[in-house]
Amino acid sequence: MGLIRIGNKTISKHKIHQTIDRILEMRDGGMSQADTAREMGTDRSFISRLESLGEVRKGERVAFVAFPVENKDEINRLLDQYGVDFRLVMTEQERLAFVKDRSGIELTNDICELIARTRQHDILIVFASDKRGKLIKTLVDCCTILKDIGTSPITRDVYIPPEEVREILDAILF
Repeated sequence: MGLIRIGNKTISKHKIHQTIDRILEMRDGGMSQADTAREMGTDRSFISRLESLGEVRKGERVAFVAFPVENKDEINRLLDQYGVDFRLVMTEQERLAFVKDRSGIELTNDICELIARTRQHDILIVFASDKRGKLIKTLVDCCTILKDIGTSPITRDVYIPPEEVREILDAILF
């Protein structure tokens, strides 16, 4: 049921979880601590403490883009361990489906959305072909670390050594 008794109060764990989820969604969406607190009817210091409780790391916001990746699941697990803020990791099959399954306007809108999301980060790590990596770097306005995984066009999945990703993340996050 999710109800607990504390003294003479009955507390709903579900309500607490919903409220925390809403606060975190608002903050992740770019709302300030003060505005979030005002909207939720609480103190800014509560929002700050809540974020501190869940903090995985401090520092710069990191985005990671890689395609076509043979060991996608392994790379995503590694990115989870480091708390990478945004990632786009695709196999060749997923990359081709991304382009094929959209109309021209949908594809343009989706690519623009991905560029906009990436530009919100301080550092972008890119594992891609020589041409794709350079193209991505010109479209974003942040520090970009390029790792060339082959000559364009790459038509098969490429194994990304996790130790290379780990080395980069250790250097920029710790």
